[in-house]
Amino acid sequence: MKIVLTDAQTVTNGDIDLSVFEKYGEVVIYPLTSREETAERIADADVVLLNKTVMDEEVLSQAKNLKYIGIFATGYNMIDLAYCRAHGITVSNAGSYSTDAVAQTVFAFLLHHYSRVADYDAFVREGGWKNSPSFSPFVFPTFELAGKTIGIFGYGAIGRKVAKIAEAFSMKVVAVPHRMPETVDPDDSVLYTDLDTMLGMADIVSVHTPLNEETKELFNAARFAQMKQGAYFVNTSRGGVLVEEDLRAALESGHLSGAGIDVLTLEPMRENCVLHGVKNLTTTPHVAWAPKETRVRLLDIVEDNLKNFIAGTPTHVVS
Repeated sequence: MKIVLTDAQTVTNGDIDLSVFEKYGEVVIYPLTSREETAERIADADVVLLNKTVMDEEVLSQAKNLKYIGIFATGYNMIDLAYCRAHGITVSNAGSYSTDAVAQTVFAFLLHHYSRVADYDAFVREGGWKNSPSFSPFVFPTFELAGKTIGIFGYGAIGRKVAKIAEAFSMKVVAVPHRMPETVDPDDSVLYTDLDTMLGMADIVSVHTPLNEETKELFNAARFAQMKQGAYFVNTSRGGVLVEEDLRAALESGHLSGAGIDVLTLEPMRENCVLHGVKNLTTTPHVAWAPKETRVRLLDIVEDNLKNFIAGTPTHVVS
C-alpha cells in the first residue's frame, strides 16, 4: 500500500513523528504540495493523508488506485465528496481534536481586547510606568468579562466549551445551535435562540460553524449592523463565513470595538488582503488548533482512522 502525505508541514515542524504510518505501507512525505504538483504526486497512491490540499475531480480522476483519504482536520470542504462517493473512495476526517485549543484562543482574543495586557506591557517596556506620577496609570480602558453576554453561533463541541469557560467568567451565554436541541434542561444557563435575536443581545459574538453554502459570507454588513454598538467579534471557524470588506468597514467605522480572527478566506494572507493592518483587529495565522498537544491528538486520530479503514471498519467517515 502506498501512502502519500501531501502537506506534512501543516501538521509538524519536526516536533511530531510521522513515521507511525510506516507500519501500514510505503510512505512518501511531501512538506507542501502545490496545485500543479498534486495530481502527479498522488497518481499511484492507495491512501492520501492531507490537511488542506485540494482534491477536486480534476485531481482525483487521475488517482486510479486511490481508495482512502484521511484528513488532518475537521473541515472537508477541499474534498470533492460527490466524486469520492461515486468512485468508492472513503474519506475520514478528525473530529473533536482541537476543542480545548480553539476555545482557549477565543478567550485569548477576549482577554487581549478587554484586559489590554499587551498594550500595558508595551507601555511599561517603553518607560511609561517609570515616568508615571501615579502607581496605577489608567492609560488604556479595560473592562470585565463578568456580566457580558457572549453569543455563540454554532453550538457543537467547541461552542459548548466556549460556553463553559464563559460561565466560569460569570458571563451570560446565548447560543444558536446548528440544530435546536430536542430537550433543554430548564436549569440550563444557556439561552437558545435564532441568529437575529442573538446578534442584538450579544456584547461578544463568537463563530464556530463549518463553511458551507448556508454559512458562506453569512456575516456581512447587514449582520454586523445588527450587532450592538461596541460589540466584539471572534471568528476561529473558517474565513469564508464572513465578508472581509464588511468586517473592515464595521471596525473602521467604530461600530464594532474590535475583532479577533484566526482565519481568512484566502490563506496564507495575500499581499492585498483587506484586513491587513485594520485598527482594533487582532489576527493570528490559523493557529488556534495548533498547540503541540492538540497536534499529537490529531495524529492519533488520523492513524486510528487509517487503521480502522484497513481493518474494514472505517471511522469518522464523511464520504
